[in-house]
Amino acid sequence: MFNYKSFALRKISGVGVRFLPFSDAASDEVPLSRLLRLSLFQVTVGMALVLMVGTLNRVMIVELRVPATLVGAMLALPLVFAPFRALIGFRSDRLKSALGLRRLPYIFKGTMLQFGGFAIMPFALLVLSGYGEAIDAPRWIGLSSAALAFLLVGAGVHIVQTIGLALATDLVPEEDQPKVVGLMYVMLLVGMIVSAFTYGALLQNYTPGRLIQVIQGSAVITVALNFFAMWKQEARDRMRALAPKGPEVTFGEAWARLTERKGMFRLLAIIGLGTAGFGMADVLLEPFGGQVLMMSIADTTRLTVFLACGSLVGFVLASRWLGAGTRPIDMALFGAAVGLPAFGLIVWSSSVLSVPMLMAGTLMAGFGAGLFGHGTLTATMRSAPRDQIGLSLGAWGAVQATSAGLAIAIGGAVRDTIVATEVVGASAAAPYTSVFLIEAGLLALALLLALPLRGKSESRPIDVDPVQTTYLSGGTEPHGAQPRTPQTFAAGRTR
Repeated sequence: MFNYKSFALRKISGVGVRFLPFSDAASDEVPLSRLLRLSLFQVTVGMALVLMVGTLNRVMIVELRVPATLVGAMLALPLVFAPFRALIGFRSDRLKSALGLRRLPYIFKGTMLQFGGFAIMPFALLVLSGYGEAIDAPRWIGLSSAALAFLLVGAGVHIVQTIGLALATDLVPEEDQPKVVGLMYVMLLVGMIVSAFTYGALLQNYTPGRLIQVIQGSAVITVALNFFAMWKQEARDRMRALAPKGPEVTFGEAWARLTERKGMFRLLAIIGLGTAGFGMADVLLEPFGGQVLMMSIADTTRLTVFLACGSLVGFVLASRWLGAGTRPIDMALFGAAVGLPAFGLIVWSSSVLSVPMLMAGTLMAGFGAGLFGHGTLTATMRSAPRDQIGLSLGAWGAVQATSAGLAIAIGGAVRDTIVATEVVGASAAAPYTSVFLIEAGLLALALLLALPLRGKSESRPIDVDPVQTTYLSGGTEPHGAQPRTPQTFAAGRTR
């Protein structure tokens, strides 16, 4: 008798592998359903980014008339924690809890920080808007509370994302780690797209009360999804907690070992310049659409959708091209090159007052950012020793987050400075287009800095320090002992 269930399951699994990026990283031990459930933490991170960088910054600048410098500084507050992403990942490698858990305690702490920030944010917006009985409250209370809320949410995002990626790489063999990390970032973009559409629909008829309801709902969804993502993802291991300590390796020693690789500092500088080039407009793109092109809150929120869709397409194509043999540094170069005409279109849209042109430029900028991000991430992982993948992920995230935060703060300050000094009757677009041109300049610098790396090998070194691996595993057995080879692991793949 024909087995319809088996036939349907084979077809569904085949569709998943063919059309879902990085789904070939799944196996019998770690099925695709488990990877997708774990990736829910990236969905909540995407929700937080859209809410803070997309919706709230436009509301605070346009509707609540908060200076863009202050808003940019608030959005940049989480960069205080960004340099510590590498340290957080390193500490999670050596954590010894009573149950032998390493990653989940940090994800729980990060989730609670996100929830705390979302809990404070509605009260800050009530004060800033003068809504109801908050009309007599001092404005400085609203500003300081909003800054604290942004700080808590941003710190939680850094912790959850760093440790979540480390946990994802723990679950799969070494050769599949880049695919799993890519899957996590695709889910981040999916979360941004879905939440941007949702926020745009919910805020079509904007009121301060409706915005507060949206924030409260986001807080509850964040906790629910993160707890569901953590469920049974890391095995409890008392032997790890009771195992004697191996030789101590400090973070400074591990970091020195990573950065002594030839070209690593140049690669980190490229990541910083390119990220700043693509990210400086994050705090200004939606206010630009609202003040210059007269777009509504719902329409400007959808700009985030175009940006995320472009990044999603960039990640998918970058994955295929890298799998076909394209060098990661070449991929990063191509992404930075795409960003130059993208910002040209955005600047041109202010001259012709064309919303479709702005959306096209935003889509192209997202596409370039996706190519650049995947290329630099893969190049960083391949440049690191085998036993320092987590640290290299933290380094990439630390440089990226710090550069993005600084770029956001500088972009807001440049916009406000030009607004304060421009003459009467000057173009309303000038403060924004100046920032967009600075972004193009940063991308050009990243291109020039990356050109010397094209002729160098990016293959990962095969040397492994036994002291380092013993330390990172938290026990007496080397981390990744008896790894499965691609041949033995292939039998368990979901094809």
